[in-house]
Amino acid sequence: MASKPDIIVGLDIGTTKVAVIVAQRTPGGKVDIIGIGTQPSRGLRKGVVINIEATVESIQRAVEEAELMAGCEITEVYAGIAGSHIKGFNSHGIVAVKNNEVTTKDVERVIDAARAVAIPMDREILHILPQEYIVDDQDGIREPMGMSGVRLEAKVHIVTGAVTSAQNIVKSANRVGLNVLDIVLEPLASSEAVLSPEEKELGVAMIDIGGGTTDLTIFHQGAVKHTAVIPLGGNHLTNDIAAGLRTPASSAEEVKRKYGTAMVSQVKKDETIEVPQTGGRRARIMSRQVLAEIVQPRLEEIFTLVHRELIISGFDELLTSGVVLAGGSVLIRGIAELAEDSLGLPVRIGYPTDVGGLVDVVNSPAYATGVGLVLYGAREGAAKDMYKTENVSVFERIKTRMQEWFAEYF
Repeated sequence: MASKPDIIVGLDIGTTKVAVIVAQRTPGGKVDIIGIGTQPSRGLRKGVVINIEATVESIQRAVEEAELMAGCEITEVYAGIAGSHIKGFNSHGIVAVKNNEVTTKDVERVIDAARAVAIPMDREILHILPQEYIVDDQDGIREPMGMSGVRLEAKVHIVTGAVTSAQNIVKSANRVGLNVLDIVLEPLASSEAVLSPEEKELGVAMIDIGGGTTDLTIFHQGAVKHTAVIPLGGNHLTNDIAAGLRTPASSAEEVKRKYGTAMVSQVKKDETIEVPQTGGRRARIMSRQVLAEIVQPRLEEIFTLVHRELIISGFDELLTSGVVLAGGSVLIRGIAELAEDSLGLPVRIGYPTDVGGLVDVVNSPAYATGVGLVLYGAREGAAKDMYKTENVSVFERIKTRMQEWFAEYF
């Protein structure tokens, strides 16, 4: 099984599942999904690796499944990272512009100045996301190169994570024979797949409800303004159902997916569900309203914490595009309506867009991160390829001219 050129692979190592999405670049610059592999995740807790062996086994199986579907060998991946250890903050840098014209070197220097903040030894910078540049007193600049001025400022959002968490993700991937090209913040990847440029420009909050954590990312004027991680997710909901209905966790997960409803008011009083019991006892018939009474308070708690974070960020009044929900846990019936009531903002469910190929297979909020990693990889790879091609073409042209010159005179 040979590896194909122009293959991009996203590795989403989540608390509940490991997903491997394989895509191929098309001549038109888009990406087509050509393979997918998913396996239950057994080595993570709240987005952090706690068992290397179990994580490696889950990745191995998901990779094999994706390779079989895509018909190619996977050697390089863009891996996602999440968890309550992720911290984001805004920073500001100022430098003097040499020769009164902003160059690439000046931009690099101002970004270095913005990142010159005290960070504990056990943490590392994952992303430096430019928000805007200011040349002299002119603000709101996206691309400052070539502009005249004597002072350049940069406002950036810096995302940091625990060094050990990042190392464990890389180590787990390497054990399967995968080279990690980049580690990407999972909500940042999800935003690539489910948010439109217009939403990012007008102001939008993306809430990614995963198994172990809920990630919040706020965009305004096309840039990331705020990130936060709330240590509650779909697994907490499953545990509530398991305790409340006295059923095993695996059965509670199934009951949640099949019958879960976010709002009690949406369930008819005479609706019943079948709930498996522990110890081989006969399944019980229960009112579906009882399940909704367990689900609704936990989701309300999550959205209350998200709302508090929105107020802390200071962007709660600037979210013109409202809220987009992503992650496997947002498939519960009525969750968008509950979120609208809790947050007082318009809410929609985010489905991956802007990809071709096996669109139906990945058409779920659960695959937002995996598809987003592929889109991120395509964008980063295209930028590198363009740079490389320009350099190669110059040397090729010189080489061809030299060969022609020698052939003509000698």
